[in-house]
Amino acid sequence: MYLRNGRFNMKNRRRRGNPLRIGILVLLIGAGFYINKVVVPTVPPLFIPTPTATRPPESYVTDAEKLLGEGKLFQAVDMYEKAVQADPANAGNYVALARTQIYLSRYDEALDNLGKSLLVNENNPLAYALRGWALGFQGDYLAAITALRRSIELSPNNSVAYAYLAEVYGLQYESNPAIAGIIDEAIANAAKARDLDPNSLETNRARGYVQWLLANYTDAVQYYTAAININPYIADLHIALGIVYSTDSVNEYSLALKEFQEAELLNPANPTPDYQLSVVYQKMGEYATAIQYAEKAVAIEPTNQYYYGNLGTLYFRNKNFTKAAEILGLIIHGGTSESGVVVEPLPLDYGVTASYFARYGISQAYKGECGEALKISQALMDTVGSDENNVYNANEIVNICQDVASRIGAGTKEATAEVTPEP
Repeated sequence: MYLRNGRFNMKNRRRRGNPLRIGILVLLIGAGFYINKVVVPTVPPLFIPTPTATRPPESYVTDAEKLLGEGKLFQAVDMYEKAVQADPANAGNYVALARTQIYLSRYDEALDNLGKSLLVNENNPLAYALRGWALGFQGDYLAAITALRRSIELSPNNSVAYAYLAEVYGLQYESNPAIAGIIDEAIANAAKARDLDPNSLETNRARGYVQWLLANYTDAVQYYTAAININPYIADLHIALGIVYSTDSVNEYSLALKEFQEAELLNPANPTPDYQLSVVYQKMGEYATAIQYAEKAVAIEPTNQYYYGNLGTLYFRNKNFTKAAEILGLIIHGGTSESGVVVEPLPLDYGVTASYFARYGISQAYKGECGEALKISQALMDTVGSDENNVYNANEIVNICQDVASRIGAGTKEATAEVTPEP
């Protein structure tokens, strides 16, 4: 049986091709080949970001230097960091970044970048000089002096290293004046810096500091002012000049306030200007304003026991004994601040620490907390009793507690006696 339907007949004749259709097909094939070989390689892949042009590292340095000249130190740090990222083999960029960070009191970051600089170039005298300077500010005097002497060994006529070395010796002298010969080293190195470059910022800064240590305040003002005229955008210089002006024998409080306020504007992250402002306003008897600045210093650096001591002292002098006892107790016994920060206790010792203990004890005595107050009195006698001021304050605590006891015995609920002035 055979099927006759043409649709199923395998022996049908083939139709002749259409020339026009064949021509169009050839053109399409050619066009596809051209697009694949010529056009596609020039088109970026879809959904992949277009690469941006790489910026030359030198342009970041140029911008950083411009920002420094405008006093924008924080922005300059950001730009130097970009320069370092763009050219990590350039030791000079690390050094420039570190110097700016030191100006902003960011010593740990500066030391980290100086370490990287020395990995690139282990014989860079400026890197050693800045390293010694930063270590000096951190109180590591031995390492600081070692680094600065290495800088001088590499570059004997480098005035910057001698100026920084004078400052480090000055810092060490300030921390412990009993060390023999330290102040002489500060004087000698400041003089050497002067001989090599009398007009540099670093030389004037070092000479100002040494003259302040020597109580030559007129000369200190002269040299610090000269340094500020060279670069008015370094907060530490304004702080130093403000401290000179606020010295009791100079007593230029309005000028001191101006310098500290300028420093606060230049580096708001530094608590030192706020602390110093509180000290000056305290000397002027403006306790409310002094307390505001003292609280700002504590807020910026909430683990600093001495900032709490300053704040507690202000409340004490303002006769707010409850608040004074609360704040001073935090640094005497240790504990957690209102902001949740752990504050370590200060061990009783001579000097300002003993005064914190005395004010705490007197505050507790006036509150009628004589059990605690008398413990402080005994501690003062036992630990720092060779100083007559401490003995006086210890006895004053006992006297106040006896007065409180007599008043309570007479039916008076609260002591109202005036505070006897103490150091």
